[in-house]
Amino acid sequence: MSEQLILKSAQVGPWPMNSYALICPDTNRSVLIDPGAEPDTLRDLLGQSTPLAIFLTHAHADHVGALEAMKQELNVPVYMHPADSPLGVSVDVWFAGGSQFTLGRHTLDIIHTPGHTLGMVTIMLPDGRAVVGDTIFKGGPGKTWSPQYFAVTMNTMQNIVFQWPDDLVCHPGHGPSFRLGDERPAFEAFLNRQHADDLYGDITWEM
Repeated sequence: MSEQLILKSAQVGPWPMNSYALICPDTNRSVLIDPGAEPDTLRDLLGQSTPLAIFLTHAHADHVGALEAMKQELNVPVYMHPADSPLGVSVDVWFAGGSQFTLGRHTLDIIHTPGHTLGMVTIMLPDGRAVVGDTIFKGGPGKTWSPQYFAVTMNTMQNIVFQWPDDLVCHPGHGPSFRLGDERPAFEAFLNRQHADDLYGDITWEM
């Protein structure tokens, strides 16, 4: 029986944001997720593993600051959802709906979770953990840039994110990890309150 994937994280950059490495302990193969800054720190995350790819949960600048440096060093393909292509980041492989990626003896599911950006994705591990990027944080969803983007986010929350099990542990692009079920009561209370039609921006479930 395979051991579960090793998930390592580090806060990098001035904001800061969370970069991740996923490593299969049986094969020592890895992927780097969201190389935001500090190549030396990202190199330490990967350790002596053999990288297969760089994943971008989305293409905002704080998540890709060290992308070119790491791509040149690791010589592996960069994966991203095509809906973020207008943001100008050069990639090699497009994620599509229902994409999967084999990492050693494990299969990762790539789930499109738009809102913060239209190409946002979540990387679902096979063991009750997920790297959610800026899809959702402890206390609220990722920042949105217009009422239309916020409507997309709320559709994602209702029809995708909060369809996942309560015990799922979410690892976001900023801040601490959290258990999805701990967010559910506040999210449902948010849905039951009246909000302005033009709501968007930095939203919390307490609003």
